[in-house]
Amino acid sequence: MNDALRKRFRRTLGVALLMLAAACTQTPLAQPTATPSPSATPFQPSPTPIPLAAVVNGTPIPLAAYQAELARFQAGMAEVGTKLATPEDAPQWVLDDLINRTLLAEAAYQQGFTPPDDATLWAQAVQEAGSEAALQDYLAHQGYTRESFLEALKQAQAAAWMVQHLAEQVPQQMEQVHVRQILVYNKQEAEAVLARLRHGEDFEALAAAYDPQGRGDLGWFPQGYLSQKALEEAAFALEPGQISDIIQTPLGYHIIRVEAREMHPLAPEVRRKLQLDAVQAWLQKRRAESHIQVLLTPTP
Repeated sequence: MNDALRKRFRRTLGVALLMLAAACTQTPLAQPTATPSPSATPFQPSPTPIPLAAVVNGTPIPLAAYQAELARFQAGMAEVGTKLATPEDAPQWVLDDLINRTLLAEAAYQQGFTPPDDATLWAQAVQEAGSEAALQDYLAHQGYTRESFLEALKQAQAAAWMVQHLAEQVPQQMEQVHVRQILVYNKQEAEAVLARLRHGEDFEALAAAYDPQGRGDLGWFPQGYLSQKALEEAAFALEPGQISDIIQTPLGYHIIRVEAREMHPLAPEVRRKLQLDAVQAWLQKRRAESHIQVLLTPTP
């Protein structure tokens, strides 16, 4: 199978989790817990049960599927040189990923998502591969059967649909502040700068002296965007033209001035970050409301 096709299938199968990976790396991945949910249907094992890695709201994640996904994940990291997780953390990362995918797909179906039928999906895959033989070669290389590939493809499409649905809930514009700052690295200097400002020195000129390239311009941002919450809280407590007291963060000592405050279009990178945050928050809430049984302890 050619590289373009391999990349295309990876993109199709992983499009939802590309966003999730970025979102979930902001906080440590926690071991899922079995939290009862009134709407959950307990999983009923068959007389000859298939070994399972987990059960999510009654939907089983077979042990074989987990092991195959772990092998693909490890091989993919080695191939592209990307480290989404350490070798020790990879098993937990993959298990969390499968649980998240299951929760997203479940919600997508509840919202009305309908995937193409198996025959249509297979025909599309054959067309992308160039031939059925090329597709079969790809599946063998990746450890898929036809059935497991189609199931993974449907689940990935449903999860991607749900991620997109959640992302679209973030508006195109929000109330934002445009902020300029002076950042120094010791308190005494910050106090001296603040005294100069209170004696009438021009804020923008001082900001440019401390930051000749950016002139201290932090741009526009909404609430919930900055990683330094003390800075964000101070900005939204000020009116346009007002100058803050000294704000201490792990980055240093800030003095800020609010240039403007209004409804303003979100910059693409700002909206993308808020979308990732929205997906992460939804997953955390969904996990808390779900009945998740983890039936293994991932090991490298």
